[in-house]
Amino acid sequence: MTVIAEFTIDSSEFILGKVLARDPDTHVEMERVVPASGRVMPYVWVHGGEFDEFERAVESSPYVERLHSLDVVEDSALYRVEWADDVESLIYGMAETQATILEARGNEQWFFRIRFDDHSGLTDFHNFCMDHGIVFQLERVYTLAEEYGKGHKFDLTEAQRRTLLRAVENGYFEVPRGTTLSELGNELGISEQSVSENIRRATNKILTSVMFDAARWDDA
Repeated sequence: MTVIAEFTIDSSEFILGKVLARDPDTHVEMERVVPASGRVMPYVWVHGGEFDEFERAVESSPYVERLHSLDVVEDSALYRVEWADDVESLIYGMAETQATILEARGNEQWFFRIRFDDHSGLTDFHNFCMDHGIVFQLERVYTLAEEYGKGHKFDLTEAQRRTLLRAVENGYFEVPRGTTLSELGNELGISEQSVSENIRRATNKILTSVMFDAARWDDA
């Protein structure tokens, strides 16, 4: 049975986090993990900050063999990172246990949502982290059946649900706005950037689901 785990981890606990942790205005989001020829090449989006400075810092890391700039869209850039052969880290643990990254983002602290084919995959991943001294905070473990059985139709993470609910309660979507991203961040104890990302992702998931449902009814 498919198992999904959500956890947070300090950037200092894994190589990718150490390399990609930049100034507070720069936030990184992992696109996917591709095991190839014994290496893991994460595709990452970088939001905000100075891209030239980010590239110089990453390329100078002894853990990085090569950094490929793939695309730039407004204030975001997509990169592919090739890691050195001797790097062992959290991402390799995910690859070895055949985990699928559903969501991964952060700066000084990262949030991960990963999926395993069964509970044994989660156990293997936990053991890998223990063996390599990687410390993380497990926030939630659940199956797809449990998730949808609780009525989570839109597949929101707990952080997205909590942020969107607080934004609605405080009048963020009203005209004029009843609160700001900064005020919501202070109330929730997270950064303004995290508030913005949670709101955008949550509303995108909800609107996508609702609009596609409406389109199916219109076509019926």
